[in-house]
Amino acid sequence: MATRTWVPPGPYDLGRTLGVLARGPGDPSYRVAPDGSVWRASRTPDGPGTLHVTARADGVHGEAWGPGADWLLDHLPALLGGTDDPGAFVPRHRLLHEAHRRHPGLRLARTGLVLESLIPSVLEQKVTSDEAYRAWRLLLQRHGEPAPGAPSGMRVMPDPRGWALLPSWEWHRAGVDGKRAATIVRAARAASRLEEAATMDEPTATARLRAIPGIGPWTAAETLQRSNGASDTVTTGDLHLPKIVGYALTGARDADDATMLDLLTPYEGQRHRACRLILLTGITPPRRAPRFAVGDIRGW
Repeated sequence: MATRTWVPPGPYDLGRTLGVLARGPGDPSYRVAPDGSVWRASRTPDGPGTLHVTARADGVHGEAWGPGADWLLDHLPALLGGTDDPGAFVPRHRLLHEAHRRHPGLRLARTGLVLESLIPSVLEQKVTSDEAYRAWRLLLQRHGEPAPGAPSGMRVMPDPRGWALLPSWEWHRAGVDGKRAATIVRAARAASRLEEAATMDEPTATARLRAIPGIGPWTAAETLQRSNGASDTVTTGDLHLPKIVGYALTGARDADDATMLDLLTPYEGQRHRACRLILLTGITPPRRAPRFAVGDIRGW
């Protein structure tokens, strides 16, 4: 086990900062302990590793195990939002001003790992969250490996070769259709090129990801928000986000992507942070239709 402590320069909220990295309540690579500490299992460039992060009075303490332990601790400050600049955000709406005041410890995490965020984002394409979370859980449970030093049941995702060689029936068994499976396989085969995007600026990184067929603006944004801590990358093409942003800022119920981007113009450079703060308010437009039914292709 190796350790490191990072001292935040101001208020800090560990749960809200790292919570976006969890893919559902049963994610085998992410676990929140009863004391609020966070366990993460990752596949780093040096191999699998497990990180345990605890917020204490003297700073945020990290412990790591496995071949990837040193890599995880080297990148601990960035993961915890140390490269993020919350002070660059200037709220220009009463709602955002209040959300910013209520959540002073929110920072944008930067994992530095592209495939780790890309694959579950592909799984979330055009299906319900429950379907995507189930697929991620089943794939890691069946094809991942035990996370070193972690609590029982935690898993590290397969390496790129492992993803690329998964047979078609294993994707089907996890409820993943052929289109999403093919996109993940293409991404796994280009893993080294995609991982380079973690060090690129947002437009260049987006272009690198979108060069892979099947990765559009929605998937690229959801990935880079986590891997790069991209403060300005807005998720477009989402079914709910434009309506939530439009309703929160204007009261309109049917905003589209163009309207959302127009409303976020005053926050250029910090548009993703503005969206995060809006989501933290819990304000959503009234529901007009029943929820989508959770699908399952495994019985087809």
